[in-house]
Amino acid sequence: MAKPTVFVSGATGFIAQHVVKGLLETKKYKVVGSVRNSEKATLMKAGFENNPDLSFVIVRDLAQIDAFDESFKQLGSEIKYVFHTASPVIFDITDFEKDLIVPATNGTKGIFQAAVKYAPNVKKFILTSSFSAVCSIAEENDSSLTLIEKSWNSQPLEEAMGNSVDAYGYSKTAAEKAAWDLHKKLDPKFSLTVINPAYVFGPQCFDSSVKEKLNASCQNINEIVHSNLGDPVKAQVKGSFIHISDLAKAQVSCIENHKLNGQRLILAKDRFSLQNVVDIINAKYPSLEGKITKGEPESAKQAIEGLAKVDNHVTKELLGFPLKTLTEAVQDTVDQILRVEAAQM
Repeated sequence: MAKPTVFVSGATGFIAQHVVKGLLETKKYKVVGSVRNSEKATLMKAGFENNPDLSFVIVRDLAQIDAFDESFKQLGSEIKYVFHTASPVIFDITDFEKDLIVPATNGTKGIFQAAVKYAPNVKKFILTSSFSAVCSIAEENDSSLTLIEKSWNSQPLEEAMGNSVDAYGYSKTAAEKAAWDLHKKLDPKFSLTVINPAYVFGPQCFDSSVKEKLNASCQNINEIVHSNLGDPVKAQVKGSFIHISDLAKAQVSCIENHKLNGQRLILAKDRFSLQNVVDIINAKYPSLEGKITKGEPESAKQAIEGLAKVDNHVTKELLGFPLKTLTEAVQDTVDQILRVEAAQM
């Protein structure tokens, strides 16, 4: 019997690569990943040692509402599961609508509609949204709030357009709402599950991906590793976290865990502040202690106490496996960084 095909959009992204890895490791699926160009496909194919169950299609521009149509027409009835992870995560921009909001929303609408029109055998659609769709920065920092799976970022567009971080949150919120609205409106045969990860820490899928700059979440850890004694610690980096391996495991489990059908999940282990990360690195890596920032260790507790509470017990119960700690997430990130850099010396 032929292996069912899983379509993973934005396959070269930090999260998507781990999802692809998890799918391939089961040896149950063929994976088709969308990439922006053939060079990215070649590199990722090599990273997975030219696994015959992995292939790619080119989708160049998420902002085009029909960007996925050709690929879904081509693959047609082969596709059984869709993982939509593609969405811009960029902050050094000025045109928030063009670079964040339009590609995020059109990308989600486009792939959802393509699945309905051209892939009649899709059983499940798994959307990677973000904790930024659960709450705005202001709501995140309101200690009187308790955030649950039904919470939404309520920041209006006019306010969100003030800076790229808020605009990113709006883009993820708008894209996710579009998916739920389309699922209700089009009433497809497939189920929809939405995963909202917080800060995602952990190793890159390949050592070759360890560069001077990492993905947005892990870059915060990378900057601490390469900081100098006395450097300030970014007070604004605080919230919830998840280990990349737990996030990927949750994604892949959506295929066989039918309890996750129709669910909106918050993938987060605990609250943290960047000071907690600094404390862990100083405690666990004697070779770095005295060379990197110490920050203000006493500030961590106060920073967390100023945040909203997160109650995602529903998600944790549905997943049914324990989530890794901040220490594990930080160490797995730092271990890879130091290992790769030592090999380059």
